Amino acid sequence: MREIIIIDDDIALCNLIKKCLSTDGYSVDIANNGLDGYKKIRSSNNLCLILLDIMLPDFDGFQVLEMIREEYTVPVLMLTAKSDDDSKIYGLKQGADDYLTKPFNINELKARVEAMVRRFTDFNQKSIDQFKEIIIEDMRIDKENRTVKINDNKIELTSKEFDLLYFLASNKGRIFTKKQIYTNVWEEDYLFDDSNIMSFISKLRKKIEPNPEEPTYILTVRGVGYRFSKGE
Repeated sequence: MREIIIIDDDIALCNLIKKCLSTDGYSVDIANNGLDGYKKIRSSNNLCLILLDIMLPDFDGFQVLEMIREEYTVPVLMLTAKSDDDSKIYGLKQGADDYLTKPFNINELKARVEAMVRRFTDFNQKSIDQFKEIIIEDMRIDKENRTVKINDNKIELTSKEFDLLYFLASNKGRIFTKKQIYTNVWEEDYLFDDSNIMSFISKLRKKIEPNPEEPTYILTVRGVGYRFSKGE
């Protein structure tokens, strides 16, 4: 059964969310502080989503998020009473996938949970063989032969440009910070120098975008990072 972990010190809210999501077929576990939540994450076998509050009694929710992102790619939905844009942007930069401000409509929560779990499950249910080729509208990315075609026209990419495009396209719709892109594509420690990534994004756009000044494949998420948007 698909597992969801709620990390929030509001016991009544946790119980309400658990009741609603359990009726949708999820196994829901609750932790009322960051340390217990992290322990539950590490012991979970079929985790598909984490609901994480920012204001916790022990750790800051952003600290817990940072711990999660060091090891896991499971989607995280932030639940918080903080509605300011700075908190939202910071959470997304730290690796959150979505943000819901309290108080919220329970049906909106359920809809967001369903969408996030569906995207995560779709990618994880596919085997490595199924990811040998990604087809998104007019773009065809062949991982095995490391080739890219748009409208059947071959696009010449360098090895690292291909790796960058494949990483973003295989996580279509998901926002990545520059740090996340660098650690996943370059597989090196991030040195807080964004110029290399920005340069590769620029070069890649010039090769795949009809108009690099108005990209439709790789979009900039202002103040956060980038996401592959085509075919969403």
